[in-house]
Amino acid sequence: MISLATARERWTSFLGSFVAVALGVAVVTMSALVLLSDGTGVPGRLAGAPVLVQSPAGEPTGGVFTENPPWAPGRAEELRRKLAELPGVAAAVADRSFYAQTPGSEQRKGERQGHPWSAAALATYALSAGRPPATAGEIVLDDSLGHGPGEPVTVLTARGPRYFSVSGTMDGPGYYVTDRSAAELTGGVRVIGLVLEPGTEATRVADTARRIVGGDGTVLTGAARDALAPRQDEMTRWIGGQVLTAMALLSAFVTVFNVSSTFAFAVAQRRREFGLLRTIGATPRQVRRLVYGEALVVGVVGAVAGSIAGMALAPAMTGLLIDAGFQPAGFEVSIRWWVPAAAWALGVAVALAGAGAASRRASRVKPLEAMREAAVDSRPMTRRRWITGLVATSLGAVCSVGTVFAGADAMVLLALGAAMGLTAGLTLLLPVLAGPLTGVLTRPLARRPGATAVLVRENMTTAVRRTSAAIAPVLATVAFAVLITSAVQTTQSADTTRQAAAVRAEAAVVPRGTPGLSDAAVARVDGTAPLSTTVYGGEGRAVLSAAGVSPGFEQAYRVRAPRGNTVVVTAAVAAAHGWGEGRTAVLTFEDGSVGRLRVTAVVDDSMPYQVFLPRELVRAHDPSALADVAYRTGPTPAPLPAGLGAEEVPVAVYAASDDAEEDRLVWRFTLILVTITAGYTMISVASTLLAATAGRTRDFRVLRLSGATPRQVLLTLAAETCCVVTLGAALGLVVAAPALFGIAHGLREELGLPVEPAVAWPWVVGVITGCLLVATAATVLPARAALRRMRRA
Repeated sequence: MISLATARERWTSFLGSFVAVALGVAVVTMSALVLLSDGTGVPGRLAGAPVLVQSPAGEPTGGVFTENPPWAPGRAEELRRKLAELPGVAAAVADRSFYAQTPGSEQRKGERQGHPWSAAALATYALSAGRPPATAGEIVLDDSLGHGPGEPVTVLTARGPRYFSVSGTMDGPGYYVTDRSAAELTGGVRVIGLVLEPGTEATRVADTARRIVGGDGTVLTGAARDALAPRQDEMTRWIGGQVLTAMALLSAFVTVFNVSSTFAFAVAQRRREFGLLRTIGATPRQVRRLVYGEALVVGVVGAVAGSIAGMALAPAMTGLLIDAGFQPAGFEVSIRWWVPAAAWALGVAVALAGAGAASRRASRVKPLEAMREAAVDSRPMTRRRWITGLVATSLGAVCSVGTVFAGADAMVLLALGAAMGLTAGLTLLLPVLAGPLTGVLTRPLARRPGATAVLVRENMTTAVRRTSAAIAPVLATVAFAVLITSAVQTTQSADTTRQAAAVRAEAAVVPRGTPGLSDAAVARVDGTAPLSTTVYGGEGRAVLSAAGVSPGFEQAYRVRAPRGNTVVVTAAVAAAHGWGEGRTAVLTFEDGSVGRLRVTAVVDDSMPYQVFLPRELVRAHDPSALADVAYRTGPTPAPLPAGLGAEEVPVAVYAASDDAEEDRLVWRFTLILVTITAGYTMISVASTLLAATAGRTRDFRVLRLSGATPRQVLLTLAAETCCVVTLGAALGLVVAAPALFGIAHGLREELGLPVEPAVAWPWVVGVITGCLLVATAATVLPARAALRRMRRA
């Protein structure tokens, strides 16, 4: 019959597995619910049209998220006219957009909130006061901006500030002008909305519209219209999907690791118990079934708790993702019953998979193990463990060396391979490394009077399985935290250095509160300002980022600017489309028109855009294009007017902030992964040490009978814990250092610029401190309770 103390020790050892399974299932449930949700819904400015026709999608390249290519002007008008003639259609409206913004308001890069008044018929909101615009100088805008009918208002456009009189206000976002005024500011048509007569069935109209449109577009009805959500939201959702997928996969992997570690350590502690079972006739199969049964209980209970927690926390998680920028504003999570059910089944399977190796080890325990009294690990290293550990360490070392000679893409993979190989190898070799390293670490304590140092050294070197099990998760966490955070910071620092070195300019003029710089702001800068746009090339109409540049571009970038009907492309674009120097490139512009341009130069892929065009050509085809930055190459000008939404900064500052939003999301993504891994590791550390401490009651009794005070016992345990965390942190740094220095050296050689490793010390120190606090609490608190029970007995 199992005693109460033995039962307490057993289920204490499984507590970490229960928590790991519960957290893993909770993360998987939350992630799946958010990933499978429908998104932000149909955009309000188009939701009033039951049927929407969208232009065919392009083929994004280089991770570019843009709107679909527009129809050619003639084709757009032809489609609109034919769709307007359909039975039951009251109006077919071509939706157009242009950049418009009042000074002091905020807009994201790429936003275009200006529209012709005819497009207001597609919205779910309407006039709240006043009347529609009737002349070129009138505008209807959002009533939340605080302007009433009859008031003058300044609106920033791509050309510069324009002055309007407010003819009316709407109870929704947007700036609406007359159709004639909008034609001067807008590009091509990508969406045609159908306003139906009362009582007309949308599906019938949509079926007829599909026959007319054919392959020239997509007809959308109902919830499918949310495909017209802004591309910024699509990119945000894509980034959020990567975060959630990584969280779910990492949680599943680390859960298996934690469950495996917990059950392996529990089996090692219960060798006498399994030996007794074998002595009284238990077969190896029965022992395996016992371990699997315990894992099943842990998995079922933990998965139920995780599924419930995941459903409860999904809305809160959605709010956090929106605040962090990983989901667009207005996103709502949908609860689907089968998601937590699937996550529960996954949690049970993970628990059983994690206990597989432990069950096999338990079934191999010999009956004579019941005769053992000492807790000495006489043979912690098997031949298979030696071979596997040395092979993994060697592979990690080879990958570390490879990072020095690899390119940018292979460098990251080799760095991860180095970290994984060295982590796995050193973890397997820990039983043989723990003794010498402990001796070195406790040598300073040996000179002090007392038996604490002796007890710490002997306890750690005698029970090497326990010591190794406690060191391993700390090693993995510190290695992961150092490598991932430092690699991201090193890469971002190198990219900033590259951008600053690529431009020869006195300063940079950048937008503040606006999506870009207008022509009026650029005109005040003595230099060059690439006019950002999108073009579509090739038979598949590949989406390409482009810029219109002036002759001053040559001085800033040391590349000859295109003139007339010529174009400059990057090497990757030239190779993909066969646009070598002297060849003709066929491009579709933002207004839908097609141009044939001669390629005058092919430049390096490190340039900030894929295609370079004459500035006047871009302005002619994209009236709403804005400049991302203006590089000043001349003397210091007069201060820029505040109303233009621009300010001057050093080139190095702009280089650091150019991808600030992307860098911010990448850094938050990195910290989420590090936090999840560190959290799981601390669970593993806590569960291992809780189980180890619970199984050392006999040791505490011997120490007390030998004359040790409770304070001395607790001090010895705390010293052991500090040694364990210190050794794990030191080995984690050793694992990460080669790959990190290899990344820095590889970037230095590739860029030809000084690149130094950047270590995120605050996060590294925080992770180590967290491991130390958790480990100390998991050791000292249960030991203190055990000593109190001895004193009462």
